Amino acid sequence: MTTAALRVTTAWWRRPADWPAAIARVWSRSLQFRTVVITVCLSGVAILVTGLVISYSVGSDLYNSRLEQALRDASRAQQQVQATLDATDASDPATVLGLGQVVQTRVQGASSSRMLAFIRKPGQAADPQAPTDYTAGGMTQAMISPQLAAAVAKSSDTLYSQSVALPVDGAPDTVTHPGVIVGAQIQLPTAGTYQIFLGYDLSDAEQTLNFVQRTLVLAGVALIALIGAVTFVVVRFVVAPIQLAAVTSRRLAAGDLEVRIPENGQDVFTTLARSFNAMADSLQQQITQLATLSQLQQRFVSDVSHELRTPLTTIRLASEHLYDRKGAFDETTSRTAELLHAQVQRFDLLLSDLLEISRYDAGSVSLEIESTSVVKLAEDAIEEFEPLAHANGTELRLSAPGGYSEVPMDARRVRRVIRNLLGNAIEHGEGKPIDVIVDSNSTAVALAVRDHGMGMSESDVGHVFDRFWRADPSRRRTIGGTGLGLAISQEDALIHGGVIDVWSRPGEGSCFRLTLPRGRGAVIAESPIPLQPADAEGGAS
Repeated sequence: MTTAALRVTTAWWRRPADWPAAIARVWSRSLQFRTVVITVCLSGVAILVTGLVISYSVGSDLYNSRLEQALRDASRAQQQVQATLDATDASDPATVLGLGQVVQTRVQGASSSRMLAFIRKPGQAADPQAPTDYTAGGMTQAMISPQLAAAVAKSSDTLYSQSVALPVDGAPDTVTHPGVIVGAQIQLPTAGTYQIFLGYDLSDAEQTLNFVQRTLVLAGVALIALIGAVTFVVVRFVVAPIQLAAVTSRRLAAGDLEVRIPENGQDVFTTLARSFNAMADSLQQQITQLATLSQLQQRFVSDVSHELRTPLTTIRLASEHLYDRKGAFDETTSRTAELLHAQVQRFDLLLSDLLEISRYDAGSVSLEIESTSVVKLAEDAIEEFEPLAHANGTELRLSAPGGYSEVPMDARRVRRVIRNLLGNAIEHGEGKPIDVIVDSNSTAVALAVRDHGMGMSESDVGHVFDRFWRADPSRRRTIGGTGLGLAISQEDALIHGGVIDVWSRPGEGSCFRLTLPRGRGAVIAESPIPLQPADAEGGAS
């Protein structure tokens, strides 16, 4: 995994509460980490399942082996004891009473077990001459379950066994060893049927199984660690070229067009590097061509604007001279002078707007930042447009709950935005009042211009910032705009880190809202002015 992927909060390992978040960050950022973790987890599951199967198989084999050994041992002891009893002279009652001791001696001599229980079979008539029950070697009748005793009582020629927990001498009752008890029947001369139960300690098998399990655990842990290390090394070889390609692509996207991926060897990554480098060469060539074309376009626009300035100045002076003397001309010539004067002014404005929009297209616009109050700019714009509004029968109303604090901005460009919004509102307001609202919050300052004119449809709103677009081309303009005002205003807002929004509805008018951040590079959390006016149908939103 990369160093960047592991660069998490300082000393995160000291705060356990931060561990999940830190691991999640590394998981999401590092392909190598994810691959190693997934491989180790799947390998661990496979090793765990294999270990459990082996442990169960070994434990089962050990138990079955020791059980068979115990059964053989108990069978041999039963046969020898029964043979001894069959050869005993039972005519003497004293001899019969001593048969219990004979059984113990023969059993302990014929078997490997010292744990013995000698119990008279239940259901027989009482006989004072019969040997008494006894236990030896730590065996107790409580160890013999009723199920085992009942099974032994039913058959005289079959051995039965049962797993039990054997107590450990000198240890607490909770400490036990695994064991097995084997039961069988024997016939005592004249004394009837007895049951003998032999206990066998299986702790040696348990120790063997524990050793095998410890070996499996250590081997599994070592194998998982080895798999993790091998996976880390292998994935590192695979991921390293991908990481290099990612770093190279980021540098290429950042504008370093000369960066390339080294081409070493003949493997698939070399093929990828060769294809990537060919793509980078093509991109560099295309970008260089586009940059050259952009420079040529800028130079052309600048040269055309410069070359047009001189004849345009001469034409403007001539048109102004004719316009000033239009009273001395006949009606047709006077009207011609008026049209010439208006169109020369519009052409001059169009030339300035074209030059400005070309600067934005070229990315060569720079801001002249100064601290200015948006309310002050709005007041100046309203004062400037008051004569035009009065001529159109429109009332300009300013409402400024906030926005008096000075905000860093390019005042000339923001003033131009406000003038464009006011001019358009007067143009399309149909003589109805126009509201200018200025407000602010902790992150932004906003200005909204609300008219109550014809409004626009939803499709028209989607094109309102397009260059040279007009909602109603047949409508005669009274201000003489160029069709670039809103496009330039949008660029002016964006270069400040702000935005212009528009709400409009046919028959209810329009509302244009300019929102600017309170500081350079600040993020606008929410505009302080709702886009949909409160007096519109549906209320503010």
